[in-house]
Amino acid sequence: MSWLDLDQLVRELSTHREKIFRMETLPAYAVTSDGDDFRRWVAGEPEPTWARKQPWLDALRAEHDAGKLRYRVRILSEQLTEYERYACEWGYALNAKAGEDIRVLRRGEHQIPPDLIERDFWVVDDDRMVAMHYAKDGRFEGGEVLPDAALAEHLATRDRAWAAAEPFLEWWERHPELHRPVAV
Repeated sequence: MSWLDLDQLVRELSTHREKIFRMETLPAYAVTSDGDDFRRWVAGEPEPTWARKQPWLDALRAEHDAGKLRYRVRILSEQLTEYERYACEWGYALNAKAGEDIRVLRRGEHQIPPDLIERDFWVVDDDRMVAMHYAKDGRFEGGEVLPDAALAEHLATRDRAWAAAEPFLEWWERHPELHRPVAV
């Protein structure tokens, strides 16, 4: 097994040929990829920092247009944390419209399949597995490339979670109570 720092992880994940899957399970992340957008969202700013967000949305659209599949399951808390609400509004809603296929499992609302591996991980092209490690406060500590023997179990978790999860945009539309009020 080998550990990857953030730069190595980005390089590893950018090598996917056809598809890449992400499982997300934490109630909050303290990651540099958010820039200062979470703080801005909490402060009531109306939109993300487009200079940071737009290149990512453009990359998602380009992958989608090239026929590559990027998809994820997000397990959400029963009572969404501020971070989860931010991620839904300024992350998943925009990413989904740009071509990422996102589904959610919300505790207390959806039946979460038994025996899921409830940790963050990536599956790259169905043949590489990277487990994500975070500190208790959500700071990224490293990615761990797991041996091939761990792949089947993670693929099974991915498939069970995907089958049980609800498409994000449909779920988000059904839950306007989770959206921040729009300033007039």
